[in-house]
Amino acid sequence: MKALSHESTALYDVPGPNTERRHKLYGLLSTLILLALVGWILYLLFDTDQFTETKWMPFEYKGIQELLLRGLGNTLKAFAISAVLALALGGLLATGRLSEHRPVRWVATLIVEFFRAMPVLVMIFFVFVALKVQPLPALVAGLTLYNGSVLAEVFRSGVNSVERGQREAAYALGMRKTQVMNHVLVPQAVRAMLPAIISQLVVALKDTSLGYLITYEEFLHAGKLIASNLDYDLPFIPVVLVISPIYIGMCMLLSWFAQWVSKRQRRNPKTEAVEVAPAEPGTLLPGPQ
Repeated sequence: MKALSHESTALYDVPGPNTERRHKLYGLLSTLILLALVGWILYLLFDTDQFTETKWMPFEYKGIQELLLRGLGNTLKAFAISAVLALALGGLLATGRLSEHRPVRWVATLIVEFFRAMPVLVMIFFVFVALKVQPLPALVAGLTLYNGSVLAEVFRSGVNSVERGQREAAYALGMRKTQVMNHVLVPQAVRAMLPAIISQLVVALKDTSLGYLITYEEFLHAGKLIASNLDYDLPFIPVVLVISPIYIGMCMLLSWFAQWVSKRQRRNPKTEAVEVAPAEPGTLLPGPQ
């Protein structure tokens, strides 16, 4: 047991009593600084009359509530469409980048690198102004092109991260490339890709707020209409305090969904490790001993 304990702590020094006291002091000081910062922010909010009844009155009206709900619904609609299309585009471009045909690989690489380098807002404005389409298709197009290009790299990196021996063993069994990809590489790569995929979808969800720049009536656009209302003394901070937790909550729900999918995948027989029975003495093969 002593050897095991020594081996487990060989890469770092076990903190002594003085170090532990110092770490506790650092933790206490950090906590006090954070509490002081929160207290200072609250003081500024109260000092500038951000919690007065006039500024929070708009949220009591049914019309304002319906405006926020309609904006939230439009945000979720744009996100759902762009997420599905971005995943499909990412898979298509990743397939092109993994192709054995050089022209296909070059074209896919050019598309990925171009749209990854292009700012999302520029693409949205180009589709909206130059192509003269409606706000929702313009927003979805910009989000799809950018996030699909990023997801293509995620998919390609995930597939290439699988050990080369897995691919070679599958080909040795006579499987075709499509079978190798669907039954060997992708199931093993999904677990590694999932955090990056969800992270990119969170980016897509937050980028839907760019829709207010092209007059798309999403959640932030609804909040802007309320915040710029002079009748309620420009309730900018109350709108931020209402909208921000909802955005954070939706991003947390995406993270929770990723964890749920990951747990289900670990229980999937196709990816779950198979227990091998320990070796036991058996009947000897016939022959000279």
